Amino acid sequence: MPNLSRTICEFISKEWIRKAKSNRAFAIEHNIDEKTVRRILEDEHYSITLETLAKILESRNLKLGEFFTIVNL
Repeated sequence: MPNLSRTICEFISKEWIRKAKSNRAFAIEHNIDEKTVRRILEDEHYSITLETLAKILESRNLKLGEFFTIVNL
C-alpha cells in the first residue's frame, strides 16, 4: 500500500502548488505557512496533518470526500 500522506502531498504539489504564482502566494491563499508548502513539495518524509489538509480544502471549497474521490483514494 502506498504511503497515503505522500500520495496526498504529491497530488497537492503537482496539481495545485506548482500551478500557483509562487509558494508564498499558495500559502497565503490557503492559510498555511510557506514552510509547510516547501515541506509538501520537498520533504519525502513529511506527513501532512489533517488540519493542514482541511485548510487547503476549505480554501478550495472542497470536502474531504470530494478530495479523496479526485485523488482516487
